[in-house]
Amino acid sequence: MGMGNLVLTAEAGSMDLISMLVPFIILIAIFYFLMIRPENKKKKAMDKMRSELAVGDVITTIGGIVGTICAVKEETIVLETGADRVRVEFTKWAVSSKGKQAGETTK
Repeated sequence: MGMGNLVLTAEAGSMDLISMLVPFIILIAIFYFLMIRPENKKKKAMDKMRSELAVGDVITTIGGIVGTICAVKEETIVLETGADRVRVEFTKWAVSSKGKQAGETTK
């Protein structure tokens, strides 16, 4: 009778462990699908956009500078801003978006 109790206790202990781990596994899966996966998709889209930059594209930098690309190098771009044709060199990772942002006005 003592051995039977030991086997039942071991099975009950393993069932308790599994029932405790299942909610954590579900939380990790939810966290992955709601946080990590969308962030990775967004990063891939930004990398693709930055790799496809070409001369003549209107871009906005992360600092809010809007201009037209006049040269594309391996890691940098040269941006021409305004009517006075000021040229500034930026790294490609500083490009926020291609095209003008919504709500921007031209002077």
